Amino acid sequence: MPPESPERIETKHGWVYAVSGGQLEQLPAWRTCFADQRKDHRFYELIERTIRSGFEYHYFVLEDRTGRIRGVQPFFFRHEDVVAGLGTMARVAVEWMRRAFPNFLKLKMLMVGCTAGEGHLSFAAPEEEAWIAESLHAALHLHARRAKASLVVLKEFPSAYRGVMGCFPRDGYTRIPSMPMVRLGLGYAGFEDYMSKVLSKAMRHSLRRKFKKLADAPPITMEVVNDVTPFVDELYPLYLQVFERSKMTFEKLTKEYLCELGRTMPDRARFFIWRQSGKAVAFSVCLVHGGGIYDEYLGLQYPLALDLHLYFVTLRDILQWAMTNGCTTYLSSALNYDPKLHLKCDLVPLDLYVRHTSPWLNPFFRRIAPLLEPTRREPALRKFPNAHEL
Repeated sequence: MPPESPERIETKHGWVYAVSGGQLEQLPAWRTCFADQRKDHRFYELIERTIRSGFEYHYFVLEDRTGRIRGVQPFFFRHEDVVAGLGTMARVAVEWMRRAFPNFLKLKMLMVGCTAGEGHLSFAAPEEEAWIAESLHAALHLHARRAKASLVVLKEFPSAYRGVMGCFPRDGYTRIPSMPMVRLGLGYAGFEDYMSKVLSKAMRHSLRRKFKKLADAPPITMEVVNDVTPFVDELYPLYLQVFERSKMTFEKLTKEYLCELGRTMPDRARFFIWRQSGKAVAFSVCLVHGGGIYDEYLGLQYPLALDLHLYFVTLRDILQWAMTNGCTTYLSSALNYDPKLHLKCDLVPLDLYVRHTSPWLNPFFRRIAPLLEPTRREPALRKFPNAHEL
């Protein structure tokens, strides 16, 4: 147990205090906290080293009253524009206000979770989930106020946590939907078998017409590697082209992230690279774990990507590779929902839990928070069969 300090917060369960990344090696419990997730402790250390811009990383240590560490929960500070998900008219009004008040609705946030993906509770055993959630709930608000943060956000926690995290919306927090992931079962002999058994006749015809265009172009080849370092200079600009076209962005990957991902997690990292006439035209960053393949980030060469429908080419090849290599589930990060709807994917709901640190402003914020949630501007989401789960 560390010495007493004003930073230690006592709860009915024990104590919660914050440490920096440099202190993690002193905490053996850290290495087991996310052992069952595809993004284990190695991933959190990786993003702190390689995705620094705009983020200030810390970790909550959760101790019980015997002094045993039962969880180490990553969190970070970030200044965020809370109206980023609003429509055009609302953003115009906000920009007008910012002529006089440049930081209007740009708030310092304490965010619990992962900067590059969905969040998970840190625990060594499933029966400790509720203990971790209740301890965090007791400490988050006070720590955020001490750090002069305006909002507390638990970022993109899967809906499976709604039961154990029920203490948050019952006491001060508002739960709103974030942009969901998507999921597709892979119990098929190959991509052709999947198309014939799952997709509509119109979608099959559309895909075959798209792939037929490739016959009139120079051949496109694919390779899969664990370490992308030798190719990063030609691949990173492809990622930037996709990033800069996106309407909604959060983290921005770096070359260092791409290189260190393969070296840090060679057992899970898979980089798919597509080439035409020897030149890289597309690549995808994936993780494999527990029978699933997770399609995390995409890079494409424009305008070639539009001419040859490279998005569908990459998806076809990843699904075929996954089925060949024994994966049972395909999961993809947020956005591009319309094609995923027609490919018969299901939504994987993710939740945001938000609270204003001011006891006077939070009742007002709880009323407007549902208006700020990003899924309101994605009409394709409402067409998914399990959209009600959001």
